[in-house]
Amino acid sequence: MAKDSIKIRMPALGGQGAVTAAHIAATAADTDGYYAVSNPFFGAEKRMAPSESYARIGTVPIYDRGEVIYPDIVMIYHPQVITMGKSYTMPFYAGIKENGLVIINSDTDLLTDTDKKILDDLNVKVLTRDFTKFAIEQAGTELATNMAMLGALFGALGTVSKSAIEEGIKDRFLKKYTASGGTATLDSAIEKKFKKKMDLIQKNLDTASAAFDLTAEWCKEVGFEQMLEAPKKH
Repeated sequence: MAKDSIKIRMPALGGQGAVTAAHIAATAADTDGYYAVSNPFFGAEKRMAPSESYARIGTVPIYDRGEVIYPDIVMIYHPQVITMGKSYTMPFYAGIKENGLVIINSDTDLLTDTDKKILDDLNVKVLTRDFTKFAIEQAGTELATNMAMLGALFGALGTVSKSAIEEGIKDRFLKKYTASGGTATLDSAIEKKFKKKMDLIQKNLDTASAAFDLTAEWCKEVGFEQMLEAPKKH
């Protein structure tokens, strides 16, 4: 049964763009008529240091902020979140709700038999894919990994349109938004990778769109049902 709101936890490493992805996710959801908020959690602001970002999306007003303790979806941006415990929440799936979803950016299966049993008992579906390689194939750079993860998220939800995702990406990169010095540095690096900002935006759109389609198809194959209610006008 679809819910009126969901919570998303995004454990990542510094420099991977999880903060940006959470911001775009909330903006895209808002564009399509949802209530949505995002917020980051930082430790040391340096590359490869643990970081977490959170997004909340719903058809009802959202009042809570801060850390997501009981997520519906967990998105693992780097294998070291699991293999080296580079996360503020361990195990990485702690608190995940029944019928939830885990998306892992990895080229290998990182789950132990114990992990699999716990998640199976909760009917949590797990999508493991090398989204960094996917981003390189689509955009020519690993810096678009966060866009691939973003597309996977919305491909799984199925209730936020690609046009809304496009608006979210354009809003992020055509306006000045800085959550921290780290995200500003990452944005600068991304922009230098592409000579023109619109080229950057199109590459990100293409990557998110392709990941959206891939994940939507995967959901059909594994029987992952719609998690979030369709948006209402507010």
